[in-house]
Amino acid sequence: MAKRDFYEILGVSKTATADEIKKAYRKKAIEFHPDKNPGNKEAEEKFKEAAEAYEVLSDAQKRQRYDQFGHAGVGSAASGGGYGGGGMTMDDIFSHFGDIFGGHFGGFGGGFGGSSRGGGGQRVRRGSDLRVKVKLTLAEIATGVEKKIKVKKYVMCSYCNGTGAEHGSQPVTCTTCHGTGRVTRVQQTILGQMQTSSDCPTCGGDGKIVKDKCTHCSGEGIVREDEIISINIPAGVMEGMQLSVGGKGNAARRGGVNGDLLVLIEEEAHPELIRDENDLIYNLLLTVPTAILGGSVEVPTVDGKVKVTINPGTQPGKVLRLRGKGLPSVNRYGTGDLLVNVGVYIPENLSKEEKTMIEKLDKSENVKPNSSASRDFFSRFRNMFE
Repeated sequence: MAKRDFYEILGVSKTATADEIKKAYRKKAIEFHPDKNPGNKEAEEKFKEAAEAYEVLSDAQKRQRYDQFGHAGVGSAASGGGYGGGGMTMDDIFSHFGDIFGGHFGGFGGGFGGSSRGGGGQRVRRGSDLRVKVKLTLAEIATGVEKKIKVKKYVMCSYCNGTGAEHGSQPVTCTTCHGTGRVTRVQQTILGQMQTSSDCPTCGGDGKIVKDKCTHCSGEGIVREDEIISINIPAGVMEGMQLSVGGKGNAARRGGVNGDLLVLIEEEAHPELIRDENDLIYNLLLTVPTAILGGSVEVPTVDGKVKVTINPGTQPGKVLRLRGKGLPSVNRYGTGDLLVNVGVYIPENLSKEEKTMIEKLDKSENVKPNSSASRDFFSRFRNMFE
């Protein structure tokens, strides 16, 4: 099923400002919030869809990639891993964007936004993102490829199941914030009373305190290990494009949401082909006899060599277009072409016999350009540099 346009989801134009995007998301989030639509799966999906759109469009770099490449520019790079908000849980969304409503999702009556915090109302932590580079050949870019990479990262401690507490003990509720992870202070200012809310200084916003720390992770709930991650890279990606693998970054301390794995695409230089967007360019050098008499030559493509017919009298500067032999668009809007730039090799060292043959040929009127041929020839070269 094709994804909807992010601008359409939020109901804004492609020239919308960051403030307009933020206001549009806030409106959608209120409209489809689970607390206002209990048991309504359709509203829940629209709530997640709006969060996905906002995560991309509120980030200048992600928005630029989305505008240039569409969904594939910020797309999932691994099976089962979402991108944007697509791979988020409800806790992820509240953790990421709770501040858009003024610190957290409270304040709209009743328990609106209560799921933005854990069972006791404590803050949901998020692990940090990881960034890796993946180098691809043109052949891999042409078809798409699955890459397996080893990443050293923080993962949940299997000994304490991420709680940070030693076996036989459990974290206890913080007595300062009573498990909410937040403390509220009221201050008297010249403008009257001002109420502020912040993370609890005792538990750091967790809502719980670990007294008997796990000896394997020192109470952090995470340990550093190697992990093999499979990344599905779509066809048509380009140098500098960044893909996001949801949830494959570092694990969060003592539970929470994993960060993302950001995959930066690099291209290996091809020995013969040059990439120009989705087109490929090959510089073909013909011998003088082949240019004059015509013939058949082989040219490389990303998936092997193909034969190309050279017509008699082919001039230097002519461009042969092999349709569909380029690279696919990352948005699946078609495939580029292979452009063959024709040149003619002029030998520098000739034997006496070869020179005699060329001199005889030069006396023929058939090999001398007329004014019309000269104009066509130089016109082609002029067009190459305009």
